[in-house]
Amino acid sequence: MKAVIVEDESIASRRLASLIAEIAPEIEIVGQLTSVENAIKWFHTNPIPQLIFLDIQLNDGYGFDILDQLDTHPPVVFTTAYNEYAIRGFKYNGLDYLLKPIDKNDLKVALKKFKQANKQNYTLLDDDKLDQIKNLFDKEYKHRFMVKVGNQYKSCNVEDIAYFKSHEGLIFFYTHKGQPYPIEYSIDQLEEILNPINFFRINRKFMVSVQSVGEIHSYFNSRLLLKLVPKEEEQVIVSRERTTNFKKWLDF
Repeated sequence: MKAVIVEDESIASRRLASLIAEIAPEIEIVGQLTSVENAIKWFHTNPIPQLIFLDIQLNDGYGFDILDQLDTHPPVVFTTAYNEYAIRGFKYNGLDYLLKPIDKNDLKVALKKFKQANKQNYTLLDDDKLDQIKNLFDKEYKHRFMVKVGNQYKSCNVEDIAYFKSHEGLIFFYTHKGQPYPIEYSIDQLEEILNPINFFRINRKFMVSVQSVGEIHSYFNSRLLLKLVPKEEEQVIVSRERTTNFKKWLDF
């Protein structure tokens, strides 16, 4: 079986190739491609492999842009660092995925699934499924919040926000300068409208940006204790059920 890896991070690409060689030495990696442009050129001049490992977000576009150029879609294992919302979409559409950083056991399961599909000469990815999964990543996320300051209103860019906090029934966001502003959103709503690459909900009360995570300490019951920047007086703890994905989110 021949396979191609499309991944713009060289370390991630080499690690994936090494894991494949360890788990399934019968799979030959015939290409390690680093961009949409290079991949399209490669697929137009080489036979289509039996399996593609495809990073969803590349430096020059989306992995979907490559698939759009193929006459037929072989089985595809997507690699992604997106949150659980996107992953539920993968499962619903019958696609397989590897959540970065790639776990060896997850790779074993994916390879087993695709080997079985290959024996049955079955293509898991069709145009309808591809369109559905594209829609998950074409989503426009919120860029600004309008807040009231005294009798005036001001616009605050999402990039200026360190974290969101629920307090006494209200939601506040804190800027990187430590200024709090109340907003009329719930934490659940924020989880849907903010880019999951930049913000992560760590528990029922806090949603933090990558830049706000100053220190990370082990805490009892397999949880994590965070020191946020700017400083938050309340203890900020990553809930146990979110700890694993939080680590993966930071390691994107």
